[in-house]
Amino acid sequence: MSGIERVCKFLEEAGIYYLATVEGDQPRVRPFGTVLLYGGRLYIQTGKIKPVSHQLANNPKAEICAFKDGVWLRVTGELANDEDLGPAKAMLTKMPSLKAMYAPGDGNMQMLYFKEATAVFSSFTAPPDALTF
Repeated sequence: MSGIERVCKFLEEAGIYYLATVEGDQPRVRPFGTVLLYGGRLYIQTGKIKPVSHQLANNPKAEICAFKDGVWLRVTGELANDEDLGPAKAMLTKMPSLKAMYAPGDGNMQMLYFKEATAVFSSFTAPPDALTF
């Protein structure tokens, strides 16, 4: 399993992760559950009308953190917008409950992928395990 596949699997199994962004000089953190590995990229999804979308447009640096079975994962990098409909369609196939709020090309559904990301798996019982993608 590649590093990015390992990260995606951990996030899927954790179910919820927390996305941190910046608004001016104030950190903003909120729970997310959307994650998709598509075309070799790790995607998350949000709505363009949400504050998180505007925060990332102003500063694309972000970090996500998830915890499962005594291990936590932090993924740090920049999130890039992807207007291609392929990832949006794949996300809705994977998570059909999103179809009540989003549709590919609806002007609101936003697919973001990590570029030049660093992921670190940590626990109290093992040294940190870092990888990049």
